Amino acid sequence: MSTNPPNPEPIMQIGLGFWASKVLLSAVEMGVFTELAKKPEDLETLRGRLGLHPRSAQDFLDALTALGLLQRADGRYSNTPVTDFYLDKHKPSYIGGILEMANQRLYGHWNHLTEALRTGRQQNEAKEAGDGESPFEALYADPARLKTFLAAMTGISRGANMAIARKVPWSQYQTFADVGTAQGDLAVQVALANPHLNGIGFDLAEVGPIFEEYAEQHGLDGRLRFVSGNFFADPLPNVDVITMGHILHDWNLEEKKMLLRKACEAISPGGAVVVYDAIIDDGRSANAFGLMMSLNMLIETPGGFDYTGADCMSWMREAGFRETRVEYLLGPDSMVIGIK
Repeated sequence: MSTNPPNPEPIMQIGLGFWASKVLLSAVEMGVFTELAKKPEDLETLRGRLGLHPRSAQDFLDALTALGLLQRADGRYSNTPVTDFYLDKHKPSYIGGILEMANQRLYGHWNHLTEALRTGRQQNEAKEAGDGESPFEALYADPARLKTFLAAMTGISRGANMAIARKVPWSQYQTFADVGTAQGDLAVQVALANPHLNGIGFDLAEVGPIFEEYAEQHGLDGRLRFVSGNFFADPLPNVDVITMGHILHDWNLEEKKMLLRKACEAISPGGAVVVYDAIIDDGRSANAFGLMMSLNMLIETPGGFDYTGADCMSWMREAGFRETRVEYLLGPDSMVIGIK
């Protein structure tokens, strides 16, 4: 038997993981990757353009390099292919919105995870308002924060949205509604990839102008329209397919089941509901992101949680769907499809 002690590095990597996280979040906040998307720059030029203090500039940029987020050659820094694609604010592939929100909100809220684990209470802006307060009321009341939040939802969802636009058999359908549409990227990606479809973005009225602007930017204002409503109080649109992207995990079990029942009532016979989140694997041991996203729902909501594919399929069958299946999308995300 070996007398060498086990390597503590995995513990230290996780325990101090917030170091690397904050380095990346600050780099997004300061526009490092957007600046370097223009052209590679040397230390002094980049320091000046970003407003970095000389004491820490080199350590900061070299830390980003060591983390694999930047490249350095002949004294000049540049983006890696992945940061150039995803973290340049001027590219449509930008996903930094979710990181901006993480930096502004989630980073501080997660400092109270222990309290959340002991009390079961959310730890975000609604914390002081008392149990049961909707996490979205404060966001929807502030137009600037709402727009930032909706852009963040686009960032975290873009890749999965594009996969759904390809993987669902859309040729069988004519109409769809994206429920809880946010900025509308899922509706936009589906419509772009499937020119025969007409779609609806369904959300609270405050979202309407943001959705309509986004649809118009993509030349889809003739095929996508916004319908305002509260999916708890109002019926869902009557269409062939209803999609819910990163929606179901916000709500408690009874609310999840109610939304699926309303979806089943709204769609045409033979139609479908498409739900996607960071679906937890049925063994609850592989999708660490999905499990941590469920902890994020503890932080952010009164009763939300993430779930397994088997969980969701059972809720869909209970709601009246005759056929269900789980399909992987990309990253931590999978979709659950129910056929009426």
